[in-house]
Amino acid sequence: MKIVFFGTPEFGAVILKKLIEAGLKPVFAITVPDKPAGRKQLLTPPPVKVVAEQYGIPLLQTNDLTNKTYVQTIRKAKPDLIILASYGVILPKEVLELPKHGALNVHPSLLPKYRGPSPVQETILKGEEITGVTIMLIDEEIDHGSILAQREFSIFNFQFSNGLGTPTTSELKEKLAELGGELLIEVIPLWIQGTIKPKAQDHSKATFTKRIQKKDGKIDWTKDARFIARQIRAYHPWPGTFCLWGGKRIKILKGKTEEPPGKQSFRPGTVIPCKEGFGVQTGRGVLLVERLQIEGRNEASSRDFLRGYSRFIGSTLA
Repeated sequence: MKIVFFGTPEFGAVILKKLIEAGLKPVFAITVPDKPAGRKQLLTPPPVKVVAEQYGIPLLQTNDLTNKTYVQTIRKAKPDLIILASYGVILPKEVLELPKHGALNVHPSLLPKYRGPSPVQETILKGEEITGVTIMLIDEEIDHGSILAQREFSIFNFQFSNGLGTPTTSELKEKLAELGGELLIEVIPLWIQGTIKPKAQDHSKATFTKRIQKKDGKIDWTKDARFIARQIRAYHPWPGTFCLWGGKRIKILKGKTEEPPGKQSFRPGTVIPCKEGFGVQTGRGVLLVERLQIEGRNEASSRDFLRGYSRFIGSTLA
C-alpha cells in the first residue's frame, strides 16, 4: 500500500515513526520548508523532515499545494492513502481526490470539540480532565470530515513535570501523538478492508480554536490564579507567558496556584513574599511563581531572582 504522509511538528514526527515501525512506511512525505529558529535564527528543519531523512523517505517541502508542479509530484507517487498529522496547510480538493482510499487526519481532540489550529492549548486553558484523539476523513472544511475512530485520554491519570494532571502543551501533545499513532495503526487495515463505517460529526456541537499569537501570552492579573496557571502551561513552549515590570518584560516560566486560594488583601498584580520566593496576587487567589526570566538575564527560580532584585516585593506587575 502506497501511503503519502503530510506533517510538520513533533506531533507529526511521532506518528510518522509509528507508521514506519508498524511496517507502513510512506513512499513519500510532505512537510513545510525549513524555518529560522532560536535566538540566532538558524535555519531549522521541521521534525517530520528529520524523521523522513533518517528513514530514507523521499521528501517534498512546501506550504503551497496550489502549485501544479507539487500536485503532479504527489500524483506520480500514486498514493493509495494519504495520512495527515499536523501539517499546517489545508489540502486542496485536487490532492484529496488522488488516493484510492481517501485521506485520513490524526487530530488531537475529541471532535467535534476543539476544531482548528490549537486544540491542545485550548484543552489545557479550559481545564479539561478528558481529551483524546480522532481519526477522521479529510474533506474541504477544517476538521469537518466523518469520524472513523476516537480514543479518550484521562489527563489526571498521568504525572507530568508540573504534577499530576498538569501538563504543558508539549507534554500533552507527546501523549496524544503516541495515542494517535497507535490508534491509526489499528484503523488503517480496517478502513482498507471496508469494515469501518464513517460517522458524520454532529456539527451543531462543534467548537473552534484560534490561531495563537504572541500577544496571547500576556498575563491579565485580574484573572483567576487557576486560569493563569493553566495559561502558563498551555503556552509552553510558545508563545510563552509574560508580564511587565518597570518597562521590562518578564517571562513566567512555571507557576502554581495557592491551595486553597488565599484571602485577597492586595490589588491584582502585586508581588507578595512566600516561603518559596514570591507570589502574585490575582483577581482570585495567588499565583506562586516558581521560575521566571527577566529580559537580558538567564532564567531563575523566584527565590534566586529576589537576591538580585530585592525591591521586587511589593511592586505591581502589569
